[in-house]
Amino acid sequence: MDILLLLTILIGLCAVFSFINIRYLKLPPAIGLMFISLICSLLIIAEGKISSTFYQHIEHLVKSIDFSQTLLNVMLGFLLFAGSLHVNIKEMKKQRAAVLSFSTLSVALSIFFFGTVMWVLFKMFNYPVDYIYCLWFGALVSPTDPIAVIGILKKSNMPREIEATINGESLFNDGIGVVFFVTIGQVIHLGIENLSVAEVLFLFCREVIGGLGLGLILGYGAYYFIRKIDHYQTEVLLSLALVMGCGEVAHLFHVSGPLAVIVIGLILGNKVSKTAMSETTRDYHSKFWELIDDFLNAILFVLIGLQMVLLTFIANYIVIGVIAIFVLLVCRYLSLSIPILFLRDKKLFNKRTALIMTWGGLRGGLSVALTLSLPEGSYKEIIVSITYMIVIFSILVQGLTTGKLVKKLY
Repeated sequence: MDILLLLTILIGLCAVFSFINIRYLKLPPAIGLMFISLICSLLIIAEGKISSTFYQHIEHLVKSIDFSQTLLNVMLGFLLFAGSLHVNIKEMKKQRAAVLSFSTLSVALSIFFFGTVMWVLFKMFNYPVDYIYCLWFGALVSPTDPIAVIGILKKSNMPREIEATINGESLFNDGIGVVFFVTIGQVIHLGIENLSVAEVLFLFCREVIGGLGLGLILGYGAYYFIRKIDHYQTEVLLSLALVMGCGEVAHLFHVSGPLAVIVIGLILGNKVSKTAMSETTRDYHSKFWELIDDFLNAILFVLIGLQMVLLTFIANYIVIGVIAIFVLLVCRYLSLSIPILFLRDKKLFNKRTALIMTWGGLRGGLSVALTLSLPEGSYKEIIVSITYMIVIFSILVQGLTTGKLVKKLY
């Protein structure tokens, strides 16, 4: 399908769904758009049972969109950059021990706990999924997506320190989660028997340290050029070029693009905007990226909803999926609770914090994109179906109740 026609259809759907949500449903934008898309998908599937003509057109439309590549190679960098622009780095630095432990150790623990339990669960239901693939499954559902919940947290009475921690953790665990996913994928591709522990650690560290280093170089490079001019059009254009080029440079050097773009966003959102941009430029820059963020999120959640047209749901998949939802929540809670035991500030970081971060840690487009990027195999269909169930529950149920939980606890 022609790319312009495809974009026209998607943007048209986003506009109509957004109007219906704002005018009638009044749900948070991401949740509302996905809910309407899901309802439309169910109606289309029902229509396909009666007369397959319209269903086939929609199926062709959705199949023509490579969701995984679109998100991972195009949208993810923009979304992470826009999110990191508004993170207060001073507040995050105060809680750096918590942010670091939650975005690394907690993600690793969640992958291990969830992967191990799912390996047992798959065996119980007679689905032969190797343990390494279960860990791969854990890597794609462990990263949380802050998009739908940050607005809710800002309206709550939650302490600023915890809000900064959740924002920082959710950004970095997206990047770290992708690194774990890529590393496990490389281990599977090269053969675990052909790799030593040191080689696996090297693959992981190259992605992480290389990504952070690339972000620092590009971020401070942007600072050097931006401070020499005062022209908001050029400065906005520089940041746009930086985000678009970062992924290609990261791919060239085999380092983590998501981590690099997060670091660039933190530098531009704090040091550059405060010391190298005029007030006019700062205003235009902020509004430009806020619009890009809202626009891409609208497309992302509509696409998530429409992807349901392509999914295969079998009774056993649904049963395992329901169990997996609660398994993931328990694993997330445990993976957060263990680092909390070693954090000094017990007034801020306690069971209440772990509960909010567990229920407010939504899964979204990243998990769907990663699962769709899995190579074809006997295990893919069931993992895609279960991941989709996790994402739907996460956004529609957790997303709509997180605000009430925060108000109740604070």
